[in-house]
Amino acid sequence: MTDSTSAPRPEVLELTAELEAKIMRQLVSEWEHYNWMLFGSTMRPPAFELSTGRVRLGEWRPHERVIALSRALVFDGPWAETVEVLKHEMAHQFVVEVLGREEEDPHGPTFRRACEARGIDPAGIHRGGEAAPSEHDRVIARVRKLLALAESSNQHEAELAAVMAQRLMMKFNLQVQREGRSSAEACGSRWLGEPTGRVQLYHRVLAAILIDHFFVLGIWLPVYRPREGMSGTVLEICGRPENLEMAEFVHDFLLRTIERLWIEHKRAQGIRSDRDRRNFYAGALTGFRDKLRTQRKAAAAEGLVWVGGAAEQDYFEKRHPRTRSTTTTSRSSRGGYEEGKQAGRGIVLSQPVTGGSSGGKPLAITGKVS
Repeated sequence: MTDSTSAPRPEVLELTAELEAKIMRQLVSEWEHYNWMLFGSTMRPPAFELSTGRVRLGEWRPHERVIALSRALVFDGPWAETVEVLKHEMAHQFVVEVLGREEEDPHGPTFRRACEARGIDPAGIHRGGEAAPSEHDRVIARVRKLLALAESSNQHEAELAAVMAQRLMMKFNLQVQREGRSSAEACGSRWLGEPTGRVQLYHRVLAAILIDHFFVLGIWLPVYRPREGMSGTVLEICGRPENLEMAEFVHDFLLRTIERLWIEHKRAQGIRSDRDRRNFYAGALTGFRDKLRTQRKAAAAEGLVWVGGAAEQDYFEKRHPRTRSTTTTSRSSRGGYEEGKQAGRGIVLSQPVTGGSSGGKPLAITGKVS
């Protein structure tokens, strides 16, 4: 006998079926896009399957011509991870069906070369484990201490600590480049923030800050929001691990800070409406960017000049071989912009570097890809 109180409502079943159909169509679309962009349209479309297992995040089954992805990954994980798992399985498909290496070990040298040539991690998504300590941990630890000092209520002391932290990152990157230790294989990528329906001006100014001053490359990507059945846009950054961590911290810190500054501005001016909020945000970030440009000129006077990393560019072009660059302008005449710009000039990076905006690790599904 079925307990009617626990049985799903018909409309819930219909909604789930509708979302799943949309997700399957989106997976086909993602496959077609990356088959064109990364694999030169050399492969035939496979069948797709959503599996109920949690041990494997993805699997390529050559005899059935099926790419299976974990239902938990697709529905509950960041779409960024779904895309990376899909590209990993596409590399398996490429090795078998295009290169004809079906008898080789699935994660053998041919597979690794195919992945590295396209900016795909041959090891797949790493989830649930601790990464081995590396050189970048030492750098981040020193930057964390400096930014902790920047919490000082003394404005000049805070400014000095923040400038020293940025200068340390500059020296580290210049040293890595000078010693030839930078390579595309040492680079990685991550998506920042939640996918948004429309990229606002302040989003673009924030992206420009990260690209111009924090040693990463960035690109706005169209993404899918599976729970909503809608498309969105998200910022992907590429670079060395320590720079990715620093850029993510700066991204989250600045979003929290401009929100706080807007609340304080509203309170001080007796403003009730949020009509000028986004414009204020753009102004605040532009003011902060102006401040960073001044600091960069001071660093250049000391001989610290960053002209961009060839390894980062190589990795970026492997992942996104058919892209074009755009220029962000941040001028605005609407209300709130100039007030925000003035407030932005007082922003100091003043929180310790952590694993994310909340200071903890993101929730993740444990599993592996094949």
